Amino acid sequence: MFDSIISGGRHFDGTGAPAAVRHLGIRDGRVVAVSETPLDETDCPRVIDATDKWVIPGIIDIHTHYDIEVLLDPTLSESVRHGVTTVLVGSCSLSTVHVDGETAGDLFGRVEAIPREYVVSAVNELKSWSSAAEYAAALDALPLGPNIAGFVGHSDIRAAVLGLDRATRDEVKPSKEELAEIEAKLVEALDAGFVGMSSQQLMFDKLDGEVCRSRTLPSTYAARKERRRLNAILRKRGRALQGGPDIADPTSLVGMAASSIGLFRKGLKVSLLSAADIKAIPGASKMFPLVGKIINGLGGNFRWQHLPVPFEVYSDGIALPVFEEFGSGAAALHLSNQIEEQRHLLQDEEYRRSFRKDYDNKYGPRAWHRDFFDADIVACPDESVIGKTFGQVGVERGGVHPVDAFLDLVVEHGDKIRWRTTISNHRPDVADVLSADPSVQLGFSDAGAHLRNMAFYNFGLRLLRRVKDAQSKENPFMTVERAVHRLTGELADWYGIDAGHLREGDRADVVVIDPAHLDDSLNAYAEHPIEVFGNLSRMVNRNDETVTAVLINGNYVFGNGERSEALGTTRNGRFLPAK
Repeated sequence: MFDSIISGGRHFDGTGAPAAVRHLGIRDGRVVAVSETPLDETDCPRVIDATDKWVIPGIIDIHTHYDIEVLLDPTLSESVRHGVTTVLVGSCSLSTVHVDGETAGDLFGRVEAIPREYVVSAVNELKSWSSAAEYAAALDALPLGPNIAGFVGHSDIRAAVLGLDRATRDEVKPSKEELAEIEAKLVEALDAGFVGMSSQQLMFDKLDGEVCRSRTLPSTYAARKERRRLNAILRKRGRALQGGPDIADPTSLVGMAASSIGLFRKGLKVSLLSAADIKAIPGASKMFPLVGKIINGLGGNFRWQHLPVPFEVYSDGIALPVFEEFGSGAAALHLSNQIEEQRHLLQDEEYRRSFRKDYDNKYGPRAWHRDFFDADIVACPDESVIGKTFGQVGVERGGVHPVDAFLDLVVEHGDKIRWRTTISNHRPDVADVLSADPSVQLGFSDAGAHLRNMAFYNFGLRLLRRVKDAQSKENPFMTVERAVHRLTGELADWYGIDAGHLREGDRADVVVIDPAHLDDSLNAYAEHPIEVFGNLSRMVNRNDETVTAVLINGNYVFGNGERSEALGTTRNGRFLPAK
């Protein structure tokens, strides 16, 4: 009767309804039975005993940059192993739907810290599509691990229509015909089932390559008229705008948020990226729920994208993306492809004065807190500095300014000095409020990007641990049922994709979790080489006892840290079109 049975687990259906012990029967990729009594296991090839475990819909990761990795390794196993069964690609205005390999390399290489050479070769060698519909079909034909849904990137479209050089010049405005072509490509993507469009206005995201190096992304050059016309298409079709406002320009944030307002017209789905509880501006965390309440009260359909775990970042030497937000940091990263020239720059006293001035400027919107006393050295050829902050090193060296202590060590050791800091989401009480706020979407993992900087692949499990711990301390901020709903069904319903629920008739994307192992092992830091990126060592979390089984489209693909033979050899996930 069944291809698989999951018996005796505490079943969460993804709607927020009360959980209860149930027995699930799966056939042909769908849940066909949710029973209070045990199911007939006769001739069933796979029976999973979920006694004392949680059975939840697969987690949805709404913000990834897997656009390149999915072409080279469609298993995306680093997310799957943590219970993620659906990922959204095409974030931050970046996608590979329309551009060639060289342009894709310039778009992704520096902004997302994905090695440019692999971006270029992957797109040039594997691209078999010339339209959004063909791109969706090409993904759907891969032996996918998780399901894929997609945004089409505004920068991708602009670069394809105007050429990257013209698309990143202030003086160039699209002609009437070019603007019509930009609109047509968006319409075509929506017709192909894309969930919407991503568009970026953040000014410290910079291009890689030589021709347009250090210019901002093409979407940042779009005039208000262009953005308004594209938003009108999304509004009419009921699809989503994922946006990244310019944090240095409050009018950018207000404008993007206000575009959701639906007075006298249909509300536009808008989801904006946010580092909601940022160390640099602690009071800003109170703004996010208030803005969401106001916009949605005026008929909008607005959400903040929020990472529900501390935003801890690592850096090898000076290669920290947030340094792009100030002049001296951007100047150094401009030379990241010219190591000797960069080293000479970091030794220059005039440059150091500029860096010290930027560092000491603690006012105005910013992402990095600019405090080298809050930056721990975790690896260095000089073992005497490991475990210390750059500020402490400066003090020990006779009162050297923290900037000079940092630059001295980078000049001496280059990318062999590794350090970390936490930029935002560092206060548990604030994180609890934001995680439960209805104007907040839980996500923003950046999975597939910043491979040496960030590891948030298991953010969903870490949220569930926090919810479980709060309940055990009799200080709950959200029920487990509500937390599961927020990570699954709530997101699927908002983006309009067939995922996130575990009722009879739903897709059999299932995760079995051992709640006894929702513990500190979730914070464990490790590294693992990525074969398709030349064995570059990726930051990962490996808490393999927590997730005991993952099924995608009814196929068992992962459990207890071990992948099944089906992962990578059969098509498990599918391209999920928006409803």
